[in-house]
Amino acid sequence: MTGEEYDDATTEDERDDSATGTGHATDDDSATDDGHATDAERDYFERLVDRPALRDYLADRLGDADEFAVSHHAEGHSNETLFVTWGDRELVVRRPPPGETADTAHDVLREYRVMDALQDTAVPLPGTVLACEDHSVVGSDFYVMERVEGDVLRHAEPDRFGTPAARQRVGEELVDTLAAVHAVDYEAVGLGEFGRPEGYTRRQVERWTKQLEWAFERTADERTVPKLREVGDWLAEECPTDHERTLVHGDYKLDNVLFAPGAPPELAAVFDWEMATLGDPLADLGWMLSYWRDPGDPDPATPELTATFMAAEGYPTRRELVERYERATGIEYENDRFYRALAVYKLAALGEMFYRRYLEGNSDDPMYPKMEHRVPDLARRAERIIDGDEPL
Repeated sequence: MTGEEYDDATTEDERDDSATGTGHATDDDSATDDGHATDAERDYFERLVDRPALRDYLADRLGDADEFAVSHHAEGHSNETLFVTWGDRELVVRRPPPGETADTAHDVLREYRVMDALQDTAVPLPGTVLACEDHSVVGSDFYVMERVEGDVLRHAEPDRFGTPAARQRVGEELVDTLAAVHAVDYEAVGLGEFGRPEGYTRRQVERWTKQLEWAFERTADERTVPKLREVGDWLAEECPTDHERTLVHGDYKLDNVLFAPGAPPELAAVFDWEMATLGDPLADLGWMLSYWRDPGDPDPATPELTATFMAAEGYPTRRELVERYERATGIEYENDRFYRALAVYKLAALGEMFYRRYLEGNSDDPMYPKMEHRVPDLARRAERIIDGDEPL
């Protein structure tokens, strides 16, 4: 798929510990990693993977293995993650969720393409293994990558990072790696046709508005969110007319990276590239900042998705992260209200898409029904950013 055909990445976010060191499978044919799945969980697992077909596929391409085990890693809320033991190798399979999705959502082969292209760059990544378009294997496109051991800082920091110096380094590693993503020579790595960087930011506003409208087709029967439409109108009016052109990750934040075992903190892998394209690097920075917590911030609109531990002593503030990014890249972070409001608008659109999937019975994720109330909360947060009530 070319960048022109795809336009910009508009896939659903997010939130997967795609190759963490947790959740190893222990049983050759188990549907879950603990053997205590409910009937609904087992049914959903069976929709995700045909284990004999996957075994045959891997054997044909990687050679036979004495041990084969599969488990569902249920921490993510968008593309699905399966942990696979194949002999002495620990692998990860990424596939879309079952059921109807919006437009180009969940393009895992696009995710694979960018990860494969970046293997020899300064961006830390899991090793890529295989990509498959044959839906007879698991019922969808999917890809296979190596599993990376370490910690994803989703809800809390590991004890070894519980000092001011380590906390500061976590923030520095996070922003330095984002700078490395934006420094990639995308032409040289074969991604010159990966997207259309000119006009990216305006198309983001238009595309996420379109995604919202797709979700509203169903969710408006339950409740409406008029404030979100007002935010979308403001973004359309205030959208920057020009911007830098780089590779963008599209979902870059603290819980989409993994830190290696040991200390001091070392960022070992960046995950969840499904929204990567060529575009405006400040959209990436605004997204990362929208998840970062400073002391004194209001309670998060989406507590299920927003950690608060980085308000502890030692973590850099949002402004300090911006200053480090500007020094590393030479790119000035202008229009902060726009970029952070756009980030919250995108998250609200994703939440509304999740809510539609829940209403249509296409997900067993317990977070999805909460979007009935979380999305209106996000709309109010975007409004606060626009009004200057949540400053950088």
